[in-house]
Amino acid sequence: MKYLCLIHYAEDKLDSLPEAEREALSREAYAYYDQLLRSGHAIAGDPLESVQTATTVRVTNGKTSITDGPYVETKEQLGGYILIEARDLDEALALAANIPPARLGGVEVRPIRDMRQR
Repeated sequence: MKYLCLIHYAEDKLDSLPEAEREALSREAYAYYDQLLRSGHAIAGDPLESVQTATTVRVTNGKTSITDGPYVETKEQLGGYILIEARDLDEALALAANIPPARLGGVEVRPIRDMRQR
């Protein structure tokens, strides 16, 4: 079964780390992703650019509105994702618990609904 791991953390918390710690966390995160790829668990994954680069699109009553920045003000922002294949939710949660940036925030794990099965 496929699960999407949404990686959330406070960008300001990450930015406040000393450069050496940020670089070490980044290396650890890429190494863990490579490990997930080798084990056949990772399907796709990427970090996101800063939340400051976000643009929100909404359509209300047929009218499109575009707003610079994220729509929701939160303490933590979506920083990246990893799409994984796991036997079940327990395995997906165990894999998500090892995603290094989880130490700065949290990882939301959600099952993927197969669009072909309607």
